[in-house]
Amino acid sequence: MTKLKFKRLMRKKWLYPALYLAVAALVLVGVFWYQQSSNDVADQLNEGNQVEDDVFVNEDGEEAVPVTGQDENLVMPVASDLEAAIVTKYFDYDASDDEQESALVLYNNKYYQSKGIDVATSEGEAFDVTAALSGTVTEVKEDPLYGNVVELTHDNEVTTVYSSLAEVAIQSGDEVKQGDVLGQAGQNSFGQANGVHVHFEVRKDDEPVNPETFFGQAVSTIESAEATTEEEAEGSEESEEAAEEEPTLEEEPTESDIEPAPEQDEAPEADGEETESDDAGTTDDAGEGEDTEEPSLEDESSSSTQS
Repeated sequence: MTKLKFKRLMRKKWLYPALYLAVAALVLVGVFWYQQSSNDVADQLNEGNQVEDDVFVNEDGEEAVPVTGQDENLVMPVASDLEAAIVTKYFDYDASDDEQESALVLYNNKYYQSKGIDVATSEGEAFDVTAALSGTVTEVKEDPLYGNVVELTHDNEVTTVYSSLAEVAIQSGDEVKQGDVLGQAGQNSFGQANGVHVHFEVRKDDEPVNPETFFGQAVSTIESAEATTEEEAEGSEESEEAAEEEPTLEEEPTESDIEPAPEQDEAPEADGEETESDDAGTTDDAGEGEDTEEPSLEDESSSSTQS
């Protein structure tokens, strides 16, 4: 009876189409399930790759800066393929005499200590000045001594300053990346002897530091000169005492001839004006001395004897 029923069922015309439809439905369900699983995995991977683009907010509701930004290394403010050299060094009190001499700037017959480095090409041609670090343009101005000046702020309270620019390609408020062109090198009044160049400064907590010391190092490693001095103070006390006992030869220029570099927007006074004012003060003092001179006790006694 079972075989007869099966044979009768197989003879039905709707049996085979029904079987085909059932198999097709199972196949489609399997395909849809596989595609959905693949899309979920792709979405998870995309979310993981976009974590760096998300904005992080700290407990105070302020935008937090990613820590990875502090891993950027400080580079020269010129293109890597440009044949440029440092023509004026940063004045370091711990440097050798030759290095200190190369860190002096002669202006108005006076020597000034350089707060940064001057970079120029051997041919003296103009070249593009690039950002040494990624950051924000906080100031663009024209200075009477240093020419066009661009200031960038970075992580870890670090600031870079680019002066002696002939042309500026950015404006205040712009976000720049490392290697972006800021302008072209030019000339200025303070470093006129170097011709076409760029004056580059690195500041930590508004205090200048030696850029050559931190080239190739991360922003987080840049420390101010005061912090470095405090760390080395204990170890250098003995060496300083020994150096004081040994006599030193006077070299030119002397310490009295060297002055700190003038601040931006501040022009140094000319020598002639200072000399005239000093001479006038001396003459006035001498005149007052003659008018107010009183006779001594010996003069009074001699005059009384004669009388």
